[in-house]
Amino acid sequence: MSNILIIGNGGRENALAWKILQSENLGELFVAPGNAGTQGHNIDLDITNFPVISEFCKLHQITLVIIGPEVPLSEGITDFLTAEIESIKIFGPTKTGALLESSKIYSKNFMREFQIPTADFHVIQNQEELDNFFEKENLWGSEIVIKADGLASGKGVIIPDSEAEAKHLATSMLNGTLVGDSGKQLLIERKLEGYEVSALAFVDGVTFSRMPLVRDHKRLLENDLGPNTGGMGVIAPVYVPKSIDSQIDEVFRKTLEGLRKRGINYCGVLYAGFLVTSDDVANLLEFNCRFGDPETQILMRLLETDLLDAMHNCVARKLSQTEITWSNNFGCGVVLATRNYPKSGEIGTEVEYLPENTNSTVIFHAGTQISPSTKKLETSGGRIFCVTSITNTLNDARNIANSAADSIKFRGKQWRKDIGVKNKRNTLSYGASGVNIDEGNQFVEDIKSLVKKTLKPGAGQIGGFGAVLDLADSGFSNDSQLVVGIDGVGTKIEIATELNNFNQIGYDVVGMCVNDVICHCAKPLAFLDYYVCGELNRHQATEVLKSISSACIEAGCSLIGGETAEMPGVYGADQWDLAGCAIACREKSWPALPLSNEIREGDLILGIPSNGLHSNGFSLARKVLKVNNISYSDNVPWEENVKFGEILLRGTRLYVSDILEHLKNGIVKGCAHITGGGLVENATRVLKKSQQVTMEIDLSSWKLPELFNFLATSGPVETSEMIRTFNCGIGMVLVVGSEHLETVSKISDVMKIGKVTNWKGEQIKFRNMESFVDRSGFFVEKKEAGRKVRVAVLISGTGSNMRKLIERAEQTDSNCEVVLVVSNKPDALGLEIARSFNTATRVNPHTSDRISGDLKLVKILQDFGVELICLAGYMRILSGEFVKHFPSRIINIHPSLLPAFKGAHALQDALEFGVKVVGCTSHFVDELIDHGPIIYQKSIEVEESDNIETIRAKIQKAEHILFPNSMIEVAKRILNKEI
Repeated sequence: MSNILIIGNGGRENALAWKILQSENLGELFVAPGNAGTQGHNIDLDITNFPVISEFCKLHQITLVIIGPEVPLSEGITDFLTAEIESIKIFGPTKTGALLESSKIYSKNFMREFQIPTADFHVIQNQEELDNFFEKENLWGSEIVIKADGLASGKGVIIPDSEAEAKHLATSMLNGTLVGDSGKQLLIERKLEGYEVSALAFVDGVTFSRMPLVRDHKRLLENDLGPNTGGMGVIAPVYVPKSIDSQIDEVFRKTLEGLRKRGINYCGVLYAGFLVTSDDVANLLEFNCRFGDPETQILMRLLETDLLDAMHNCVARKLSQTEITWSNNFGCGVVLATRNYPKSGEIGTEVEYLPENTNSTVIFHAGTQISPSTKKLETSGGRIFCVTSITNTLNDARNIANSAADSIKFRGKQWRKDIGVKNKRNTLSYGASGVNIDEGNQFVEDIKSLVKKTLKPGAGQIGGFGAVLDLADSGFSNDSQLVVGIDGVGTKIEIATELNNFNQIGYDVVGMCVNDVICHCAKPLAFLDYYVCGELNRHQATEVLKSISSACIEAGCSLIGGETAEMPGVYGADQWDLAGCAIACREKSWPALPLSNEIREGDLILGIPSNGLHSNGFSLARKVLKVNNISYSDNVPWEENVKFGEILLRGTRLYVSDILEHLKNGIVKGCAHITGGGLVENATRVLKKSQQVTMEIDLSSWKLPELFNFLATSGPVETSEMIRTFNCGIGMVLVVGSEHLETVSKISDVMKIGKVTNWKGEQIKFRNMESFVDRSGFFVEKKEAGRKVRVAVLISGTGSNMRKLIERAEQTDSNCEVVLVVSNKPDALGLEIARSFNTATRVNPHTSDRISGDLKLVKILQDFGVELICLAGYMRILSGEFVKHFPSRIINIHPSLLPAFKGAHALQDALEFGVKVVGCTSHFVDELIDHGPIIYQKSIEVEESDNIETIRAKIQKAEHILFPNSMIEVAKRILNKEI
């Protein structure tokens, strides 16, 4: 039995103590100085006073000392204790071994000497060298990292935004302002781009044993923003390509070889932080010579071997004879810090609530104490707790940890909820950044015929650097005036994208512009669109332009051009936006609307109905649906067999042909398009701010369309908010003299909605607000919220469809999550890709009989609670016995239009048959091959220039859209209990 002393009082040391207490070979465990959550004996020792620690070890017959923090190691605690006590063993390197961490300059020179890949660097020892670097030697501009040479508690690394900031901060380090004496010498490195991963290993001086790779989150705020900290959270295991993993092994091998050549016997933990660049090189950023914090907390949860045995074998140089095993589960650790962290800690704030540990979740204290006066738990530092959760998927681990973190109560608590959320990697080069010039050029060719249909006399063609608009050819005189209007569609495009329906969206972008310009009594002549996306989807873009073309024809203007821009990195691959600009012209003889000075008491306010929401208020409308868990494919409750998506996507009404002639003849004094800001903000645009009249609108003069009643009731949304957000069924407002009512009444479906009155203290007033909304017609029964269908993907190869399934499941609007990827081949490349998404993987090899193998697969899937199975290139026929376990829960994607061509050679068979249309099919799987109810199909025309490879590429691209959409659709049916 061994008596053990752990030096340190943070979350790391508590995690080590928690694990050591599970050892059968433990005698007494002491932790110095410990904290309120210390497990074992909490001993109040000064860890900088080595003689006192030595006497304690002798008194309590300590056989093994474990050093947690870096400072005692850098000051030589291992050397001191081994010199004082002959029989004692220290798990931690000597002072010379600890130089790998305690001096950044020593460490970088070590890497250079032993040919370990790392960033280029410069050593700066004084102000003169610093000035010389920025004046003559800096080849990297602002793309640098500044590091203090000495220990700085995780705060000695700065990534500046500019060269000027870099020089200022480096000077502050040198003069001791930022990190004290730690910055008396500096290291300036070239900044590398890529993703970070940390590798820890047990080391006995001769060999090493790697731990699971981990990823620490240093930045204080979510989305990796804010200052660097000691660590706000961690996940493990992190999977990297095999080539990277081999490079990491090579770094440990070279490091141990270098240490031996320098005569250093290194025993303990060696921590290597890597940055993997786009050329797949694992560059070493830094060494730590001890367990990391908060990495240790998760690693101890995953460790299955007796930690005490592993440490004893390290100090005895028997590591090569030791098998150290780790759990296959995923872990997520979330750090809870005080409000001023990392600038300062906080002492004495009461911890009002702390939940009990469970099988999945253990909370490690990092900065706590018991109040001497109240005897209650309180804060005593910057990082207070590390909440660790372990389960079989990373998403579940994160959700459980976040839930536990949320329940902990103390004033000023801050924590990151995005620990382990997938990092988007940088593109390799501009050429690989996703901008497809050929696709863009082809798109222009595709839409030329659409544009040509809209062209009127006086308008030029698409394809040049601009367009010529000849006003004389358009029928206007020399002294005519131009009127320009510009607007966008807004978040309505999110619904169009989700429903893959773009046949009305063009009416929105055109309508928002032309309806504005006619309010100035101008005739729209030309329109230009701006379509921007992360990755050009030519089919989608063409559908959008078709609807713009149709709207331009209806509005009587020419579509003379526009801009189509791919902006990867600014927009996601499936994100896009749409805006437009209308150019109109008016003769000077036409009324210069609004005729504000002529508007007076007794004038009538007329309204022309809208088609629905038009293109405003969609953020609120979408929110109402979301809080009620209503899908766009759900039927509306006020009209049979009509879906919410259809109602919401109805295009903006174009008012040009309805009212322009009435505007030109001078009987209309003011015209207001009801857009963003609703009736409240738009109707009064016909008035001057100084005018002493009131537009009094009677809300009982028209029936509020049911869509608006529904939104108001289901939000709920106050009536005052409705009329300042939505058009509430009125798309255009006219102000006319009462004597012209009969003439204006000829406008289709125009109605009197109010009048201009004498001043009532405000320019617009609404009557009958209390009865405007009918809130009696709708009762929304909220569906179950939050639950997602658990999906498994079965693969045999590279998993290209699998990647798209995982990416779609990770989107915010997803109703499912991929919790598991299973392959029948252990070397399937798709397993590596799945791990890069932190998705759990399992291998279920072939068995001599299909049934036994399939039953093992059933058990694996049931262990993960799988509800839906997607076959993504799974090259094994599933037995009827397997299918029976998952009725209507298995879906497949097939590269043909079933049921015409089946089997592995379906595409080749189809082309040999001479078909002119091919495609892909998603379908449910039953006991027959390529059989089962069809979910979706996508057809693709075979062009003269196509061969089997180009067709295969087109089909695969279609599959990457169709299969994820099918997964979402089937998950929806499962959640709605339709299957």
